Amino acid sequence: MGRATGEKTFDRLCKRLGYEFKDRELLEQAFRHSSYVNETGSEGLEDNERLEFLGDAVLDLAIGHILMDLFEDATEGELTKVRSFVVNERGLCNMARALDLGEYLFLGRGEEASNGREKPSILADTMEALLGALYLDGGFEKTKEIIRELFVPVIREIQSETAVSDYKSLIQEYTQEVYKTRPEYRLVQEKGPAHEKTFKVALKMNGQVLAEAEGRSKKEAEQKAAKEAFLCLRAKGEDP
Repeated sequence: MGRATGEKTFDRLCKRLGYEFKDRELLEQAFRHSSYVNETGSEGLEDNERLEFLGDAVLDLAIGHILMDLFEDATEGELTKVRSFVVNERGLCNMARALDLGEYLFLGRGEEASNGREKPSILADTMEALLGALYLDGGFEKTKEIIRELFVPVIREIQSETAVSDYKSLIQEYTQEVYKTRPEYRLVQEKGPAHEKTFKVALKMNGQVLAEAEGRSKKEAEQKAAKEAFLCLRAKGEDP
């Protein structure tokens, strides 16, 4: 019924986290999908949804603390934008995959048959449930320490991406990888005298306008539109 592979496997996960659970039941509950609990029908057996709820709040608070420490001069808006990159479904799913969390899941037959171990929503929810279990077992400071170890490299990567100047190349790579398509640029307005023209460009993907921007040249307007669209797509963090 998709049971996890046992104590030895959990020991491997604990080693990767650098944390040994005092209450192993909490750890198991973090990986217990509702489909497994519903099929098992065991009285008192809890799924991971309440832990997921708690872990979501813990992650938000911990990442907030970490970003405040890392970026002392950043504005509230800048901090919010970076946090949205980290805690969205895509980011959590990627972290869950990096930790091989799919291997440990307890799934019902239907979810097992439909490749539930690879579903982004299930993996992201399980990541949050694991953090909720860590919080209940070890407290906030220890959980924040583990979150820092896991997520600071991701934050640094996002920081380097948002500092680049060639957003046209960056968004093209991103949309090809995630959405299997390329962005298109269309000049929608050109105004002003010849020596002081401004250009307005729209960036479209699959026929939908994702961003519009103005610049002193078409190239500048395209780069600004690419930056806006890229940051919006990363903030949404949705798989195609």
